[in-house]
Amino acid sequence: MKLIFLNRYFHPDISATSQILGDLAIDQARRGREVHVITSRQLYEDPAAGLPAVAEHQGVRIHRVWTSRFGRASLPGRAVDYATFYLAAAAKLASLADKGSVVIAKSDPPLISVPAACVALLKGSVLINWQQDIFPEIAQRLGVRLLSGPAGSLARALRSFSARRAKVNVVLGARMAQVLLEAAGPGIGVQVIENWADGALVRPVARGANPLRGAWGLADRFVVGYSGNMGRAHEFDTLLDAAELLRGEARIAFLFVGSGRQKEWIGREAARRGLTSFVFQPYQPREMLAFSLSVADAHLVTLQRELEGLIVPSKFYGIAAAGRPTLFVGDTDGEIARTVVREGCGVAVATGDSAALARSIRQLREHPDEANGMGLRARAAFERNWDLPIALRRWDDLLQV
Repeated sequence: MKLIFLNRYFHPDISATSQILGDLAIDQARRGREVHVITSRQLYEDPAAGLPAVAEHQGVRIHRVWTSRFGRASLPGRAVDYATFYLAAAAKLASLADKGSVVIAKSDPPLISVPAACVALLKGSVLINWQQDIFPEIAQRLGVRLLSGPAGSLARALRSFSARRAKVNVVLGARMAQVLLEAAGPGIGVQVIENWADGALVRPVARGANPLRGAWGLADRFVVGYSGNMGRAHEFDTLLDAAELLRGEARIAFLFVGSGRQKEWIGREAARRGLTSFVFQPYQPREMLAFSLSVADAHLVTLQRELEGLIVPSKFYGIAAAGRPTLFVGDTDGEIARTVVREGCGVAVATGDSAALARSIRQLREHPDEANGMGLRARAAFERNWDLPIALRRWDDLLQV
């Protein structure tokens, strides 16, 4: 069987979507399948990167197509990058796909499932949509005006066409499944397969055994961490207000590892408020994730309330793998909120309730046994539900088409 994945980023890119895709593609190649990935020549953090057009990585054949290189700084430039990727990826897919091929379209760029559906229809291939988020609803709720009128209606119609054409649409949680079924029609195929982390790679590391705590000046601090993308989908005002309430707690530090369009704003806002306990570090290579995720004594996961059901923050699975409590800020009836309450591995706080977040942070700092218990339950739940081998088996079962 020939598998063809489409996603704008892939190895050696270190963004979450490309790493998750890499796990699955490599596993399928090891199982003896012919695996191709159609991607761009860029890196998430470097639109000017010039990766080779053709490569192979652990049995996966990589086809990097040309695209424009405006990057993520401006919406018009991003739209042009998307459009050129649609055209180039569709052409490459048409040259690779044949009857019986399985085409798996992720959701970066948005609506890549539409050209994938057209090519799959023409070639007699099987289509699977792997929805990391629900578009265009996510853009509309973030206030993208271009998608508020006829363009938005067209985007929804195209998305629904590709969802109906797919053998199955893989989503990341029950609320995402509900949203997609309501938006695209109850007759479409939907299956929930959560994202994951590699529990052999990301594991709990004790404070005293973690070299990053000392290197980052955090050895004697209670660290509240945030790891990953600081993008528009995430909410940080509640955290900043909580940090103000904790201003007198000199031993509490707030660590941000990653990047995103809100990173500079968070730094400026912390400086404006006179908050000196904020520490920023860049993305860490995958082999360092066990250490970087274990630096924090508890991790923050945030999601804009109006985006619940459209996104499931995948950083949660790495936090659970590292055996750390999750402090979720967003819709307290959301996917991650339900999970942390059900598993007893964290706290769910409503957006804007900075007092509750500050109390939760102080509670975990003052009661380390409680924090440790949450961490142990997080790792146990991870090993039952979200470890890499479990997810790969679920996907392999799905791909027996």
